[in-house]
Amino acid sequence: MEALKCVIVDDEPLAVKMLENYVARTPFLSLAGAFTDSMEALAQLPVLQPQLVFLDIQMPDLNGLELSHMVPAGTRIIFTTAFKQYAFESYEVSALDYLLKPIRYQKFLEAATKAQQWFAREEPRPAPPPAVPASFFLKVDGRLRKVDLADVLYVEGMKDYVLMHLASEKQPLVTHSTMKNMEEQLPADAFLRVHRSFIISLDRIDSVTRDGDVIVAGRLIPVTDSYRPRFEEYLQQHSL
Repeated sequence: MEALKCVIVDDEPLAVKMLENYVARTPFLSLAGAFTDSMEALAQLPVLQPQLVFLDIQMPDLNGLELSHMVPAGTRIIFTTAFKQYAFESYEVSALDYLLKPIRYQKFLEAATKAQQWFAREEPRPAPPPAVPASFFLKVDGRLRKVDLADVLYVEGMKDYVLMHLASEKQPLVTHSTMKNMEEQLPADAFLRVHRSFIISLDRIDSVTRDGDVIVAGRLIPVTDSYRPRFEEYLQQHSL
């Protein structure tokens, strides 16, 4: 996870300097800006888009509680104040934490760590890849035939039809389709087009000839120049 972008807003310059020092000492924080004027901070927050704001509560013009309602969506707040009576109000606005001045670094670090953990939980995780089906249905002679992917040797194109050669059957299944459609439907990690008229099951390759063609179930299948780079890349990845 990248460092959290944070902003400091406090009308006391000494408090700002202290918090700047604390941020610099914390590896997972990155300071995007520091303000002693709450109105200036309000104008800059939409531009800076920080993830975290260390926000003083008692400030002139616009206090921290008021400002906390105006921060960009997704920005979280850690309040800093010298007055305990604001603690309850700070949690009412969903602040991540509340630091009572004078702030010790240990307490600052605990609050910052809480923010880091909160953003780690909220960070979207990549969706798992879709499961590859073990079988599919192929329209043959007007009815749907269930075909196991592991049973497919190779697919052969013939004008407006394709012939699907299976290990379990002597005769290929014939269906009205195109090689392009078959190439798009078959999982790319298990099948590879090596010729205008042939898609092979990579697990069913028996051998590769000196000329770089393949033998599948005893049949010699040519690998043409336009498809050869992808096939050679596969061979390099799977050769000792």
